[in-house]
Amino acid sequence: MTDDRERWNERYDEGTFDPADEPIPALERRIATFPDGRALDVATGTGRNALFLAEHGYDVDAVDISDAAIERARERASDRGVAANSNWIRADLAEVDLGRGRYDVITVGFFAALEHLPALKEALTPGGVLVYEHHLRSSDPVAGPSTDRYRYRSNDLLRACLDLTVLSYEERRRPVGDGTGDGDDDDSIAVATLVARRSSGGTQSYPNRAAETDGGG
Repeated sequence: MTDDRERWNERYDEGTFDPADEPIPALERRIATFPDGRALDVATGTGRNALFLAEHGYDVDAVDISDAAIERARERASDRGVAANSNWIRADLAEVDLGRGRYDVITVGFFAALEHLPALKEALTPGGVLVYEHHLRSSDPVAGPSTDRYRYRSNDLLRACLDLTVLSYEERRRPVGDGTGDGDDDDSIAVATLVARRSSGGTQSYPNRAAETDGGG
């Protein structure tokens, strides 16, 4: 944990990591269909998802292991007028008590956390929504983690969430600037994006695609 904390602090302090400002495209596009209330942003970085959620009226808990990232996120929250409804937590996710049925929306962006999924699912309210995006292993020349150790295989994320109601799942490439700070401007990343709800059963109510905002994702 300490090594990870120091490594990420160095990346932020030295300017070798410049995370994007925009939220996960699926989050931006679908926000109007999500339940209101309380949100959790895992591996928040400088707060791209957390700030977006706070600006849409959520009370947000945002977790990251890096002191430097949390400080920048807190400053951005103040600048954007959402300090009052954003709570910045410097911690390893394994140290955080997520509780049960606490969050209406949980976002995870570019954090290999399959081992934490059981706790994240338990932390969702009934009907709460998980938005999770992460790098994929790919035969294409893509930006992102330097080794496959920090990438998911095809359908890893989907299989891990089949006990939820999967509202959408996609594996694709997209430009680096659309959601991550790794790589050069001309590069692309291979990503898996999942949107799933804590519910089950053969008869349910589903979001109306016409209610989704245009997020370009």
